[in-house]
Amino acid sequence: MSKPMSILIIDDERNTREIMGRFLDSTYEVTLAEDGVHGIKVLKERSFDLVLTDLRMPGVDGLKVLEETLNKRPSPPCIVITAYGSVENAVKAVKAGAFDFVTKPVNFDRLEIVIQRALESQRLMRENRELKRRLSESSMSSGIIAKSAVMQDIMDTVRQVAPSRTTVLITGESGTGKELIAQALHEFSGRPGKLLPVHCAALPANLLESELFGHEKGAFTGAFEQRKGRFELSDKGTLFLDEIGEIDQQIQVKLLRALETHSFERVGGSETIYTDTRVVAATNRNLRQMVSEGSFREDLYYRLDVVTIHLPPLRERQEDIPLLVKHFIDTCSFENGKDIASISEEALELLCHYDWPGNIRELKNCIERMVVLSRDEVLQKGSVPLHIVKGAKGSSVAAIAPTSLDLDKNEKLLIIRALDECSGNRTRAAEKLGISRRTLHRKLIDYNIK
Repeated sequence: MSKPMSILIIDDERNTREIMGRFLDSTYEVTLAEDGVHGIKVLKERSFDLVLTDLRMPGVDGLKVLEETLNKRPSPPCIVITAYGSVENAVKAVKAGAFDFVTKPVNFDRLEIVIQRALESQRLMRENRELKRRLSESSMSSGIIAKSAVMQDIMDTVRQVAPSRTTVLITGESGTGKELIAQALHEFSGRPGKLLPVHCAALPANLLESELFGHEKGAFTGAFEQRKGRFELSDKGTLFLDEIGEIDQQIQVKLLRALETHSFERVGGSETIYTDTRVVAATNRNLRQMVSEGSFREDLYYRLDVVTIHLPPLRERQEDIPLLVKHFIDTCSFENGKDIASISEEALELLCHYDWPGNIRELKNCIERMVVLSRDEVLQKGSVPLHIVKGAKGSSVAAIAPTSLDLDKNEKLLIIRALDECSGNRTRAAEKLGISRRTLHRKLIDYNIK
């Protein structure tokens, strides 16, 4: 049995307050307050589904109660009660945010209708907020955090393609988030089954075949019992084949048949098994080139390449870097028990001007390293790894990074810079440089650095 909706009634006229309370008590959970002061106090202590307040009260009037009601998060609807001759003030209250008003003497039939309308409106608003929240989460589904136009276009494609059964091929450099796109495709698909990933490069051919299609008892040495494969386990779901370019020709043949007929046999078995599995594949290799070289079947390539989603490298969508940095700071701080609030503008500039050959995976690892080693609440430019500082093209912050090919001169400059950013702390400077404190001490003597 659901809990009844709660209503706070505020009125300085005892008879009116108690009569309304008795009328509503059979349907709602009613709390009474004898004036505006008491009403606001109760309102701050508890949450209500609706507030019913008299407009004219000594001391704290209904407008002040309305203001406090609107300041609550979430704010319940507020209905004001007014004498017949003060309707103009009630209209002002509605313009200020009240849901509606009723006049005295109270018509209880009208009061019940207004309350029901207010509660229904509140329910619809909650549902709308929840829908917006879900849509907002969907725009960053499965950890996809981006505002760049190219990524918004990709997410539009994901939403459009997801409900179909079409095979999708995701391409892009390592670390660009191909598995996250696969997760988003599954989430938007509405398919009731599971999303099961298979990392094709991690398994030799014989084990990969068993992993995909399962095996019967005794099919090979060590097959002590029947085992279902990922195609069978992902029935009515999604099978994600990562690094699809790494599978050998024998598995390619069996995979092609499974895609064309939606059926297969377990290794060592003769029973044909049918499955409603949606396949999403990913690769960082050029499959078209592999086809021309003869290392990847052309018919399988065209079966996989029905819809292709290409993920751009991070260097081609640098406007997403600040969002990703903020997200990784929050998650890495939580995971490592640190209290890192943000990153300085200079440090962020260095990160935004770096090419990130390892893409998002490299950025996450960088932020985690900075978070773990930071002793401040704000990540400073001194915590940015030196190879990123040197590779930050066009950054004014990186201007003091060495540029000549003189190794000794560069090393001396880097040591001076590290000491400067660590306020002369040799232990921290050594950590930043990736050397021992003893090695740093020796180099200070060699370069005559005071």
